[in-house]
Amino acid sequence: MKTILVLGAGRSSGSLIRFLLERTTASYFQVTVAEMDVRLAQEKTANHPNGKAIALDIQNEVQRRAAIGESSLVISLLPPHLHLLAAQECLGLGKHLITASYVSPELMAMDKAVREKDLLFLGECGLDPGIDHMSAMEIIGRLKKQGATLTAFRSYTGGLVAPEYIDNPWGYKFTWNPRNVILAGQGTARYIQDGKYRYIPYPRLFSESVRVHVSGHGRFDGYANRDSLAYREHYGLNDIPTLLRGTLRSEGFCSAWQVFVTLGLTDDSFALEGSGSMTYRDFVDAFLPAGTPGADIEEKIARFCRIDPEGPSMERIRSTGILEDVPIGLQKATPAQILQHLLQQKWVLKEGDLDMVVMQHEFEYTLNGTSKKLNSTLVVKGINNTETAMARTVGLPLGIVALEVLQGRISKRGVCLPLNEEIYTPVLNGLSQEGISFTESEG
Repeated sequence: MKTILVLGAGRSSGSLIRFLLERTTASYFQVTVAEMDVRLAQEKTANHPNGKAIALDIQNEVQRRAAIGESSLVISLLPPHLHLLAAQECLGLGKHLITASYVSPELMAMDKAVREKDLLFLGECGLDPGIDHMSAMEIIGRLKKQGATLTAFRSYTGGLVAPEYIDNPWGYKFTWNPRNVILAGQGTARYIQDGKYRYIPYPRLFSESVRVHVSGHGRFDGYANRDSLAYREHYGLNDIPTLLRGTLRSEGFCSAWQVFVTLGLTDDSFALEGSGSMTYRDFVDAFLPAGTPGADIEEKIARFCRIDPEGPSMERIRSTGILEDVPIGLQKATPAQILQHLLQQKWVLKEGDLDMVVMQHEFEYTLNGTSKKLNSTLVVKGINNTETAMARTVGLPLGIVALEVLQGRISKRGVCLPLNEEIYTPVLNGLSQEGISFTESEG
């Protein structure tokens, strides 16, 4: 009997494990879920006859080798910095590996050795990265077969809260790793527009967001991802004049978030002295330049960040409680950790709330001398607190690919992304059967 080893039983694992366990009888394989806290693994396998929960510290060589050695294929849901440990063990023991994370340079450097072992190490096979790649490649391939020349491609994805469960001015709740949200965008965003390279340093990123209209769902803020340029080659669009990949947030989010960035509250590079005795108001005041004019802290912020003291951005800032004389309660914390600590109390996806994933591709192309536009849109709402939209769109592509590999229907080898028709066609078809599909409209 073949065994799929799932490394990690966190928030995004539920839909994947459920999907695999539902198919174990017909496919004659077992699902082993490994987690440092074995209780999480036990919750996910739920005593299923073909499921097995084990305790595993991936940094423990003996445990790691034993678990991977007994598997036929490994799906890693570990934090990205731990994938390499799993990958090295998979290479040594001759096991396929699938992840939802970006393919690191260190992992890509293993490509030749992975090919020589006749293995597939497939990364970027979740939502974003993942479904974005696969759905884009399907359309790009289709347009090229028609003889079209692509002139622009923009792609945006957001993990949001369903509109009917919005109860704060930001229109946002955490549906994914909060730390990633706090640190999002750090670095310099790179993309190409009208044949010219464009760069947006992090201090300006959220002030240069654009409005993205999603038919039937309203307008969103879109800001550029860190690196769009690499995907020209990945997508076979080396000559395209415009290519940008970005992230979606609710309308108005970015202008308010820019205040936190301007003040320095998303900095994770140093710890504050005396943070344990500070209030949140003290915290903010410590980042305002000495002598900033204003009668109170709100006026000082408004002047320094050049926003309306009575406007929607200030309302959003005020709603977080960051201007209140409430003790922070964290010792030697970084600014980003303090901001995360606060927002995790405010932006809670409560019992009964549903999340929502929105993805939109915007294509511009010429065909037979005529300029055309095509939008391809995916909107997925969560089913419940376990089967969230995020868990489903991250987990299901991994599960579908795992079954295809184990049943010998994918011949691709090496370290790669899901840009190959042999991979993305069955995944997109499988997602459609799960109610996750795109709608297209011509602009």
